Amino acid sequence: MNSDRRFLFILQAAFVALLFSSAAFAGPPFQTDDPEPVPFHHYEAYLFTVVDHSGGETFSALPAFEFNVGAAPNLQLHLIVPGAYLHPEGAYGIGDIELGAKYRFLKETSGHPEMGIFPLVEFPSGNAPLGLGNGKLWLRLPLWIQKTHGPWTTYGGGGYQVNRAPGAKDSGFAGWLLQRSITKRLTLGGETYFQSAQDVESRETTFIDGGGYYYFTPNLQLLFMSGHTVAGESHTTGYLGLYYTW
Repeated sequence: MNSDRRFLFILQAAFVALLFSSAAFAGPPFQTDDPEPVPFHHYEAYLFTVVDHSGGETFSALPAFEFNVGAAPNLQLHLIVPGAYLHPEGAYGIGDIELGAKYRFLKETSGHPEMGIFPLVEFPSGNAPLGLGNGKLWLRLPLWIQKTHGPWTTYGGGGYQVNRAPGAKDSGFAGWLLQRSITKRLTLGGETYFQSAQDVESRETTFIDGGGYYYFTPNLQLLFMSGHTVAGESHTTGYLGLYYTW
């Protein structure tokens, strides 16, 4: 693998990790997240895969595991441990491990939305020379807002990413989503998500995604999403996972 292709793989891995580092019930399978933490003394677990295809190359988190705990009222602690796979090169290993804490500082009422912050830290546990990680610790610092009305929920926000890895640069991101409970078992939604250029050679990117949740039971769900860029660099993305809460 020459140095240019290796550098491209590193950038793709970092990009996909950014796209799917969201958490909590209304985050996955979407790229946009919400401010609602796991309730105090409750837990969430996800087993999932995400895929990003661009320029003849495909990066997959396969498999990935996410765990969230309601550590205190309005406070959620968060962990993602992903596998990372590059195709067609066949490189496989652990990806960058993600830790975060979601804090809701304003609860929703009839007159105003709920609001929260969700700082995330990505640890460089993935093999950067093989394109399985970023190579340096990096941060994601978002603010999220949510409002519900009957079967409709809308949420979104944005923030800033600090990434000092070779070739990378700090960047901004923003997204907004609208979803509706169709039946007791099915919720569907759509989002638009914007990411400014994350490295010295890339361009800003705007996605349109659609997906939702299917409830096998109140505690067990299937999550799914697919999307594509409508402006900027061409990417096709997807998410498929199982969610369990207790």
